[in-house]
Amino acid sequence: MTKHILPPVAKKISVQLEKHGDIRTDDYFWMKERDAPEVLDYLNQENEYYHKLTAHTKDFQKSLFEEMKGRIKEDDSSVPYKHNGFWYYRRFETGKDYPLYCRKEATLDSEEIIVFDNNKMAEGHTYFSQASYAVSEDNMIAAFGIDTVSRRQYTIRFKNLKTGEIYPAEIKNTTGGAVWSNDNKTVYYSRKDEETLRSNQIFKHTLGTDPSQDELVYQENDETFYTYVFKSKSKDYIMIGSDSTMTSEFRFASAAKGTTDFKVFQERTRGLEYAVSHYDDSFYIQTNKDKATNFKLMKTPVSATGMENWVDIIPHRDDTLLEDVEIFKDFLVVSERSNGLNKIHIKRWDNSESYYLPFDNETYDAYPTTNIDFDTQILRYAYNALNTPASVIDFDMVTQEKVVLKEQEVLGGNFYKDNYNMERIWATAQDGVKVPVSIIYHKDTQLDGTAPLLQYAYGSYGSTTDPSFSTIRLSLLDRGFIYAIAHVRGGEYLGRKWYEDGKLLKKRNTFTDFIDVSKHLISNSYTSASHLYAYGGSAGGLLMGAIVNMAPELYSGIIAAVPFVDVVTTMLDDTIPLTTGEYDEWGNPNEKESYEYMKSYSPYDNAFAKAYPNIFVTTGYHDSQVQYWEPAKWVARLREMNQADTKIMFHCNMDAGHGGASGRFEALKEIAEDYAFLLDLESINR
Repeated sequence: MTKHILPPVAKKISVQLEKHGDIRTDDYFWMKERDAPEVLDYLNQENEYYHKLTAHTKDFQKSLFEEMKGRIKEDDSSVPYKHNGFWYYRRFETGKDYPLYCRKEATLDSEEIIVFDNNKMAEGHTYFSQASYAVSEDNMIAAFGIDTVSRRQYTIRFKNLKTGEIYPAEIKNTTGGAVWSNDNKTVYYSRKDEETLRSNQIFKHTLGTDPSQDELVYQENDETFYTYVFKSKSKDYIMIGSDSTMTSEFRFASAAKGTTDFKVFQERTRGLEYAVSHYDDSFYIQTNKDKATNFKLMKTPVSATGMENWVDIIPHRDDTLLEDVEIFKDFLVVSERSNGLNKIHIKRWDNSESYYLPFDNETYDAYPTTNIDFDTQILRYAYNALNTPASVIDFDMVTQEKVVLKEQEVLGGNFYKDNYNMERIWATAQDGVKVPVSIIYHKDTQLDGTAPLLQYAYGSYGSTTDPSFSTIRLSLLDRGFIYAIAHVRGGEYLGRKWYEDGKLLKKRNTFTDFIDVSKHLISNSYTSASHLYAYGGSAGGLLMGAIVNMAPELYSGIIAAVPFVDVVTTMLDDTIPLTTGEYDEWGNPNEKESYEYMKSYSPYDNAFAKAYPNIFVTTGYHDSQVQYWEPAKWVARLREMNQADTKIMFHCNMDAGHGGASGRFEALKEIAEDYAFLLDLESINR
């Protein structure tokens, strides 16, 4: 890397932040002033510094981009699914960044109808995203949401699918989704708080009326909850959900026609989580009731939904996490996780048959996909593994025969799954717990400690990173990199307790697990500290910030994408999007114990004088999840504290938000930047 180019120096204006008698000094608090000239100037200086520092890799970035793009089938399409007499699918055209959403009536041999061409809709916008669209039960009108800023504030509009007319009504500041009642003229949608971006209201809109006249159906006043709306698979009910990290509540009403008369299913009880599905004269409930840590399935009559009426259908199991259910007319399909592995359990309602789909890999990813039809014996599911491209499969639950509808194509002629070794190992954490790690590498890569290795984890919100296939990752594997997913506590890879042991006052387990996995990989000659790299984004970016403070000597380089790194300050500011809803994940710093614990690991508050590795930090100016100023402030402090001759780089995409650039291939350019950073540190330039 170029050494003589100097980074921008952020001005220091000390602000004293006091809480619980403790005073923190923030020299870069001024960066919070969105759109202020001095803030924009500083961000632009950072971007200029980044571009100068990486100018020698620009050609390599372009070739990496073309290489990754070259493996992707440009004129690709999804597997069609049937709904209400129409076949729906999404396809791409060569050279275009955005999808076309299409349908065909009755049979797949019918003439194609382009419902939405996102390429035309994106013209004139630097960012474009369409939320999933919903079609009325008479197949005539589509409600769709559009975001052209990347703040995830969608505007809902309506399109007549017979005439192509876009109706003038615009419903702003929504989550993007809409749910039709069965009368074909009423839709329900979620609206967001303008400041915090929390979805806090459900409205009813009648087609053809002014959105300003829309009727408020439900208001979620608890700032730790968000609300949403959906229709049961049976199409009989409109359901309104309210969720926080630890508590659920649902309301339901007949979907026959537009109504505001919603009945509470089971009122919220602190710590009670549940989800609801409808079948026949009963509701089925996935819940942690009765201390069912890994969840169980219960049943209750439609006429008596309170939890005193719930009875067990699938009891709680200590060794199996119940993740989801799919309800069909004759079958119940249960998605489970045992010892970290996905399992799909198929049961007849009459209990005459019960079996699991067979999967024989050591580590893989399998899950039901689009299963809209209620009266069918076909289950559609997806399967892939670290070395196996994704397949979409139709499985006949009666005959137990399967048909592979599509397997992901890897273009370029250089991919053969047998060229890659895949394994799962277990590292011992400092408290004796075994942490699973999924690994893939090219068969020619030597495990003698000299190979570069990229270690990834997320580790928050119970979100599980399954070992899935990536064509993009091949650009690292084919250049000798090993890729490892550390299934650290904070996710649910090993069940709900695995999550509970990595949150709140046990959050540090996430960080120490990652570090202990790194030490295991080094001691077992997968790599060495001079060739070990780490990557994480959002809450995984917090993980990166923590490990780089706790064990900087273990890593040659770190990539932190949209990182949540100023934990204490953010969690004390309830005007910032998502803050109040996060108290059950991170704790409430208005309580002294939580404040002190957060402060003990918050990356920004713990950036002290030490030798840091090379670090590349990315963010989006319009990020609605992690505000741009968190990584900006963090980078400024890291540079101030860094005692090593390493580079700390920061790139702020001024047109994007939390998910990065929009467009199918624009996002690849950002990945090419990440990979060029890693490969440059390894002196690999081709």
